[in-house]
Amino acid sequence: MLVLLAALSSILTFIAICLMVLFVKRVQSVNVNYRLRRHNIADAKTKEKEPLARRIYNFIRRMARPFSSWEASRNLDFKLKQAGIPLYGAEFMVVAVVGAGIVTLLIYIITMNVFVAPVIGLMVPLLLGGLVSVLVGRRKRAFTEQLGDCLNTVANALRAGYSFQQAMDVVAKEMEPPISAEFERVMTDITMGVTLEGALEQMNRRVGSADFDLVVTAVLIQREVGGNLAQILDTISDTINERIRMKREINALTAQGRLSSWVLIALPFAMAVFCWTFNHDQMMVFVDEEIGHYAAIFAIVMEILGYFVIQKIVDIEV
Repeated sequence: MLVLLAALSSILTFIAICLMVLFVKRVQSVNVNYRLRRHNIADAKTKEKEPLARRIYNFIRRMARPFSSWEASRNLDFKLKQAGIPLYGAEFMVVAVVGAGIVTLLIYIITMNVFVAPVIGLMVPLLLGGLVSVLVGRRKRAFTEQLGDCLNTVANALRAGYSFQQAMDVVAKEMEPPISAEFERVMTDITMGVTLEGALEQMNRRVGSADFDLVVTAVLIQREVGGNLAQILDTISDTINERIRMKREINALTAQGRLSSWVLIALPFAMAVFCWTFNHDQMMVFVDEEIGHYAAIFAIVMEILGYFVIQKIVDIEV
């Protein structure tokens, strides 16, 4: 039990430290400095008084340079952009590897077990990868929630005489992230010489939202054949808002099922801790006996299967 608590506390501490370091200099949008970061361009005065977090980041960046050309690193670049994490893929890989090494060393110092420490250390990259996936999903949901209001803002700006590009600039300045950050990135791409169509397509790939794909398609068609773009955006906005309302109703109706999946995961572990505390000898069967090992593995596998089955039942597409 002490080994498990030590492992969990070490992992959580490491993740907390990583998050503090990574988000000290959080990039709000893609700007010139972000694009030129690979060229190691910095102001002389900044180099004289660099904070500790910046020094750590520069060290990570230097270690990541040999891996920046890897295909896996480039794929991870795009994933991190979707999550809104201001890191390149190679830098994230370095953080994961260094974190795994630190946690492995800490667990070995605590347990002096050469087999347990590497296994727990390998959990760090898995947890960081899961964190990225969670942030991608959360950012996508937040973007979709803001999309209806964004389209209303753009439509009203068009009626007021603004061009479409000026209307996007209004969204970038007036609305909250993540949608303002994405539109600011579009404006930066256009300033750097990318066409409006290309910038919107890149944003569409980053966001990965079916609703926004409909918006981009409508805008591109309107720019080719003409039409009342403000009215088109109003219609799309009404459709998106109706879908969001239906999703919220479905989430309310399936809340019990989603809660059941978490109870299904937490209850066996809570009972294991309770039995370990009050009936230690009986729980030692899962540690000392071979049949206990098989039983524990079987129970964990069935827990995971049960969780995914419940999630599949309550996940209703709108």
